[in-house]
Amino acid sequence: MATHPAAARTRLTRRHLLRAGGVLLVGWTLRPTAASAQAPGPDQYLGKTVASDAVDGFLAIHPDGAVTVFSGKVDLGTGIRAGIMQMAAEELDVTIGRLTIVDGDTALTPDQGGTGGSSTIVRGGVQIRQAAATARQALLRLAAERLGHPVEDLEVADGVVRPRSNGASPRTGGVSYGELVGGRRLTLALDPNAPLKDPRAYRIVGTSVPRPDVAAKCTGRHVYVHDVVLPGMLHARVLRPPAVGATLRSVDASSIASIPGARAVRIGGFLAVVADREWSAVRAARMLRAQWSPGRGLPEHDTLWDGIRAARVLGDQTLASRGDLSALAPGATPDGRTLSATYRWPMQSHGSLGPGCAVADVRPDRATIWTASQATHRFRDTYAAMLKLPPERVRLVYLDGAGSYGMNGSDDAACEAALLSRATGRPVRVQWMRHDEHGWDPKGPAQLLDLRAVLGAGGEVQAWETQAWLPAASRGLPNVPLLAPDEAGISQHPGVSTGLISQHLEPPYAVGGVRAVIHWLGDPPLRTSQLRSPGKPGNTFAVESFVDEIAARTSADPLEFRLRRLADPRAVEVLRRLGARMRWDARPSPRKINQAAALLAGRGLSYVHYKDAENYVAMGMEVEVERHSGRIQVTRVVCVHDCGLMINPDGVQNQVEGCIVQTLSRALYEEVGWNRDRVTSLDWQSYPILRFPQAPAIEVELIQRLDQPPLGVGEPASAPVAAALGNAVFDATGVRFRTVPLRAERVKAGLDTKGG
Repeated sequence: MATHPAAARTRLTRRHLLRAGGVLLVGWTLRPTAASAQAPGPDQYLGKTVASDAVDGFLAIHPDGAVTVFSGKVDLGTGIRAGIMQMAAEELDVTIGRLTIVDGDTALTPDQGGTGGSSTIVRGGVQIRQAAATARQALLRLAAERLGHPVEDLEVADGVVRPRSNGASPRTGGVSYGELVGGRRLTLALDPNAPLKDPRAYRIVGTSVPRPDVAAKCTGRHVYVHDVVLPGMLHARVLRPPAVGATLRSVDASSIASIPGARAVRIGGFLAVVADREWSAVRAARMLRAQWSPGRGLPEHDTLWDGIRAARVLGDQTLASRGDLSALAPGATPDGRTLSATYRWPMQSHGSLGPGCAVADVRPDRATIWTASQATHRFRDTYAAMLKLPPERVRLVYLDGAGSYGMNGSDDAACEAALLSRATGRPVRVQWMRHDEHGWDPKGPAQLLDLRAVLGAGGEVQAWETQAWLPAASRGLPNVPLLAPDEAGISQHPGVSTGLISQHLEPPYAVGGVRAVIHWLGDPPLRTSQLRSPGKPGNTFAVESFVDEIAARTSADPLEFRLRRLADPRAVEVLRRLGARMRWDARPSPRKINQAAALLAGRGLSYVHYKDAENYVAMGMEVEVERHSGRIQVTRVVCVHDCGLMINPDGVQNQVEGCIVQTLSRALYEEVGWNRDRVTSLDWQSYPILRFPQAPAIEVELIQRLDQPPLGVGEPASAPVAAALGNAVFDATGVRFRTVPLRAERVKAGLDTKGG
């Protein structure tokens, strides 16, 4: 039988290790490399490998038994550090208190791809788990040689290997990982076949553990990227053009002469001010006079949907074409058995709690950039090309920012800090203002969907059709195009980034024929990027609302309607549990409406099998709608969530709750506004979000499946939120709202006209 090369390399004895000149632990030095600066992070590890096929890339086991985990995936405020450490601790059989973690530092962590798509545990954590399993096997073999016992007779307890039969013997009482490693070096290849622990033996994975960062965050000791201060550092503010597409014509540097230490920096058409003091930079940015050309002229916001439908189509893509579609042919079915509807999802901002910030120290031969980027390795290559430095001479250090759910303004701020540091020869801190973040962060794209269903004489769905108009992401785009390079005249990959916005255009239920077609569009009015669960809340809002429309047309109970068309037992289970948890009263929607009532109450639900292959999520919602104002109060949200193996149930709970709260905010309030020149929703008044008094009671029921792989929970519960909301509002009012957000004025108008 052939042996995998990596597996062969890991069958090492202690003699082999010594002969190879190393041990598992790297004896870290404090000697900085050429790529380092005065980093606040753990520079003691500089020089270690960051190879993703080497155990040392992910783990360091120290002489005292402590373990450091190196993760290329970063914690965006989601608490994922705890989950990753649990996975490593479980396979190593050490208590989690012995572990610390370093994440997202390109000089210290392997490139595990960007953080997004709920992939941190699924891919990043699983890779680290395999590295830990590889290390455990190697250490057991070392211990067997040291203790004179077969590996099969050994066990590990908190990093100490000992014989199962005689743990009290002085001679064979055990040996710690730290002793086995002993300060020498080893290159140990990650073995993809190293055996993993039986889930039935888990003691750490599957239990709720506290996040390692919360105490410091609650006591003000946590270091965010905003807190980085370097000797000689300048503070900067970037001046944006008054209109999208406007170019810089001239600058009157004398206009800020009265501010000591402040000066303008112009790089091509990129304009900023720098100063020794931050307040001076803020004042200078307000006072600096500059002349700009007219902008390119944005389409009127009010004509967005007509503009999308009339826009040039780059190409059509048929996602599904199966079953008998003859009923969709013109005239094939009486009009009375055909339903059609159009659903709309607007452009939305990331609405980051804090504006983007970054610090850069660019020298002639190297650069260090402190950033809250979701993809430090990817942007290292981007910034290196921009600075004309070899990638290995550029280091990105991840530090927590204000949180992000897709690319917001953080990567632009890092790019601008690097350009300004190179131009001034000093470290530079760039801090975006609120109007920068709301006005210039890349937006979640708008989505337009036409849905049609043909019903049989018995009410069954004979055929279903989805036609969607969505902006196309540019193929091969390494990252969302940044603002500063275009303004400065620096070459970068042009294009559009939107994320995977084409999923969930089909009903997840057994119906007759299904056809789903996307009309791919180019050039959305504003710069776009992936926004949490890209496209899927909008697509699911349309599809699951339309399913509810069909159920209502056939006088069917919405829950039973779905259950009758599902065969997957995990899908059926989440919906049945949801019904039980909500005490679902089986009846058609809408409920019997009291026309004299001032407050209308209703309930709705939705379901998604995320990406058709991952999490099963059932969402129920109860709402009250004020008839006179149109204001919606969501009073209760129930979510049943199956994400396979849960590493840290408390972390899963937090993520699910976060998905619900954020997407509820998007569905109720969030929409970017603009005029012919620029974005006009520049603050929390013009771009409102869900506030604490408006937050609903949330109940989450989690299903633990130890025998299944973990599926990631960063975004799946976002997908069904808006549909559950819309279905609940329909149940309460009898009015179907097909355009998000459901702000009070839109709902009031819909109630007045009996159409949404």
